[in-house]
Parts: sequence; C-alpha cells; structure tokens
Amino acid sequence: MARFLTAAAAFMCVFVITVAAWALELNEARARGLVGETPRGYIAPVQSPTPEVSALVDRINSGRRAEYQRVAEQTGTRLQQVEALAAQKIIRQLPPGSYVQGNDGRWGKK
Repeated sequence: MARFLTAAAAFMCVFVITVAAWALELNEARARGLVGETPRGYIAPVQSPTPEVSALVDRINSGRRAEYQRVAEQTGTRLQQVEALAAQKIIRQLPPGSYVQGNDGRWGKK
C-alpha cells in the first residue's frame, strides 16, 4: 500500500510539473506575441510559426479539444457552444497586450 501511495504521489508531482511547464511555454509564447487566442477557444500562431510554435499549438489545442468535448458530452451542449464560452472566459483572463483574433480573422491586442 505504501508503494502504491508513493507511486501515486510521484505521478501527481510529474503531472503537476508537466502541466506547469506547458503553461509556462504557452504564457511565454503569448508574451512574445507568437500565439494568440481565437474566438473558438483555441490558440493559433500570430505569424508564420516555427516548428516549436507549431508543436505548442498542436499540444495545447489537442488538450483543449479533448476537454471541450468532455464538457459538451457531460452537459449535453454542442461542442461549438463550449468552445465559444471557453474562448470568452480565456480572453477575459488574458493580460493586456495579448493577441486575440477577431471574428474576421484579424489579430489585435487586448
């Protein structure tokens, strides 16, 4: 039982550190103006992306898509509604100067 608890605690530590590292990467990319938030609740490159930025976008969006799908199924809400609500919440919490894509596809700063 003690080994199980130790393994579970180790897993949680690795999970928390991994999530924190992703958040740091996302926040850094936002701060550098490399990525911005879209009206659909996903991130996108603001300019021609490097392979590193493309990988970050794919990783973040994959996680978000899975979570949005889970929420949509759990609540009986259309995926597009969940995405739009998530986008509104995320954009509200962004610091000033962050890039946000308008419904017309153009980038602007918050």
